[in-house]
Amino acid sequence: MDLALASTFRPLPSPEYTLFIRDLHTPFSLRQQLNHRPPLSRRTVISMAQKKPKIDGLSDELNSIAAQNLDHAPARRRVRLAFSDLQQQLDHILFKWYEINSNGQEIFCKSWLPKPGVRIKGSLFFCHGYGDTCTFFFEGIAKHIAASGYGVYAVDHPGFGLSEGLHGYVPSFEGIVDNVIEQFTIMKGRPEIRGLPRFIFGQSMGGAIAIKALLKSPNEWDGIVLVAPMCKIAEEMTPPVPLQKILIFLSKLVPQAKLVPQKDLADLAFREFNKKQMAPYNVISYSDQTRLRTAVELLNATKYIESQVDKVASPMLILHGGSDRVTDPQVSRFLYENCSSQDKKLKIYEGGFHCILEGEPDEIIFDVLADIISWLDSKTYVK
Repeated sequence: MDLALASTFRPLPSPEYTLFIRDLHTPFSLRQQLNHRPPLSRRTVISMAQKKPKIDGLSDELNSIAAQNLDHAPARRRVRLAFSDLQQQLDHILFKWYEINSNGQEIFCKSWLPKPGVRIKGSLFFCHGYGDTCTFFFEGIAKHIAASGYGVYAVDHPGFGLSEGLHGYVPSFEGIVDNVIEQFTIMKGRPEIRGLPRFIFGQSMGGAIAIKALLKSPNEWDGIVLVAPMCKIAEEMTPPVPLQKILIFLSKLVPQAKLVPQKDLADLAFREFNKKQMAPYNVISYSDQTRLRTAVELLNATKYIESQVDKVASPMLILHGGSDRVTDPQVSRFLYENCSSQDKKLKIYEGGFHCILEGEPDEIIFDVLADIISWLDSKTYVK
């Protein structure tokens, strides 16, 4: 998802986090253990204990568990058991890893795997969009796909999310593509997915990255999934030609300057108002004006891809919102009709905005996820 959102309201506890807590159920047997307290011994020391403050976002049941007396190890172990799943879901740096790329930059990497005992059918490697990160909305997308039997892997591009680099700065689109190839090559060697089918997945600007990565190493992938790919920027979002010439000139003088006018993408990206309100929680997204060199690199990338679509021959799934005013759905049709792939599918979601995986009504989001999983299943089916 590509978002450039600025917000002045004070954020509440994360909705995603709150929803997770709300859905967490403690088994009856565990509640029995938690409610059990060892009898007082003759040598019990009586002391005044401070009442623990409630943890924001937790259910009353879990807050009650957390507030128990933890003087003795058995009680601490029982409480830890109740929170073990929740702690593994926390978005903490220690639950991910960094790789140093060939340019010496720290690149944030993350993976999502099926639950133990679920057979892994293949792997999916995600390229996020402009301004975005793989740590916010994509968390839910990745978990959903992983639950269906796929290893899901992602990186934050240099200069975005948690990766090193000047925020929002793309000095070379080719450099982002090469970084994706480098990191995904390392990930493809992980033992849990070695030898299994692998697919590259790109959303918006990430779609352009995925296409270029595929063109550079077509034999490395068993297929490509594209959601609202940035093969061409919609006319409404494209600067006028005279302004483009000025931007190109200035980008050589002050490449990092934030001077490119930018519209608020929220109304264009999200169809549902309540989901649009959640977007500002993506606090590490790039929400400022586009840097000059970045704008030029994105324009050049779309022109290149538009000229190379006939060389895309891999199995392909293209999904796009019919009312997308950020990336033009007609270009997805152009890609579908002009690529050389003999195994391709295009689906346009009538009325859908740019963020069909994040900003649509729930039933549409689940339809898009189901379409992705169904297509992957059709490519990984083993009799």
